[in-house]
Amino acid sequence: MKLPAPAPDLATLTRKYMETLGTILDARIGPEVNGAYEHWDKVRHRAPPAGLNAEQWWLGITWTRAALLKPLPLLLDKTQQPFKLALTDSMQRHLHYIDREAAGSVKGVDAASGQGRFLIRSLIEEAMTSSQLEGASTTRAVAKEMLSTGRAPRDQSERMIYNNYVAMNVIRERGIRPITPGEILELHSILTDGTLELPTDSGRFRTAEDNVAIFDRGSPPTLLHIPPPAEEVPARMERLCTFINEESTPFIHPVAKAIALHFQIGYDHPFVDGNGRTARALFYWAMMNAGYWMTEYFSISSVLKKSPGKYMRAYLYTESDNRDLGYFVAQQLEAIEQSIQGLHAYIARKHAEDQAARRVLRTARLGGVPLNHRQRALLANALKDPDRTYTVASHQAAHTITYPTALKDLNGLVASGLVSKERVGKASEYLVLPGLSERLAL
Repeated sequence: MKLPAPAPDLATLTRKYMETLGTILDARIGPEVNGAYEHWDKVRHRAPPAGLNAEQWWLGITWTRAALLKPLPLLLDKTQQPFKLALTDSMQRHLHYIDREAAGSVKGVDAASGQGRFLIRSLIEEAMTSSQLEGASTTRAVAKEMLSTGRAPRDQSERMIYNNYVAMNVIRERGIRPITPGEILELHSILTDGTLELPTDSGRFRTAEDNVAIFDRGSPPTLLHIPPPAEEVPARMERLCTFINEESTPFIHPVAKAIALHFQIGYDHPFVDGNGRTARALFYWAMMNAGYWMTEYFSISSVLKKSPGKYMRAYLYTESDNRDLGYFVAQQLEAIEQSIQGLHAYIARKHAEDQAARRVLRTARLGGVPLNHRQRALLANALKDPDRTYTVASHQAAHTITYPTALKDLNGLVASGLVSKERVGKASEYLVLPGLSERLAL
């Protein structure tokens, strides 16, 4: 990855264009370019407003941002200077959308029949894509099969995904509670268990002997970032926990705070490895602590995975432009909104599929025996994937129900003549019999 061109020094530009300051001010330049929080690395290649060159345009952008920037005194760079944040109109619009869409329950889903299914889907998706961002190579089908059946991971990639799944469940089940350095260490231990080159690196902060630096995956690799000295890490984690747990002065929107937490873990790089996984998991924890309950239903990593370069550049832009956190916040807000929209689209699609299946299943000739919503969901899935096998464990995981309930569901389908049961080892597998469409009188 090519490093961005550093932003020009504000004082230097001001002296250089002192005689044209009036012209720059008259241009009424805002903090964004067409609604985007652009870095100098991009602005310098764009056509500036009439009568200005690229440097004058950048000077106007920087002045406007400077008037909005608020220092975050608990979040420091390597020179002990605070990162800063300006929430622009575009960012405020994203925040309003997130406030409206992520602070309640999942809309359009019957709690009795759907929310558990969507939660399982999102937990699997986030576990899988967060791990893939870190290098896991397991396919979506294999990951879903492993997590839905509960089998043990077979290699390091599967272990990374399994660990992420466990960590997200731990965060969800523990509910609202302060984030502490000890909790961060425990979370890192869960996320990295059995996946690091040295097992002793799991659940501990890095030391000076670790000599950590961040490179890209190019050939040859490019040095992207050298984190703060290892001896500063414990104090930095203490400040970070204070920042996220307590009310900020001046006030900082809780979503922006959760994003800043995500950034600071990546910047401080407190661990030898597994920092990205830990940062994204802590973001979810901070969001749920702030009351954004729907956070557990969407996967931000699935959006970040589509454009990992954009994700990394957001870090680099902040570091190369006077500690301006706006680049990272803007990128993450966009990703969060996209993930929420993706969830809504998924729910709408599944709702339409379920409604079609229910219409079919309501007219099925089953000897007068009614089917519950879980049995109907299984049969609807079988219409799309007739060769798939089911187990009590997979049915139990898919609907977050007890083992006896799952067993009763499957045996009921066997009794209806729609499903066969076969003993495989110590477990039983269930397969929908051929000709399901005809059996349902389609």
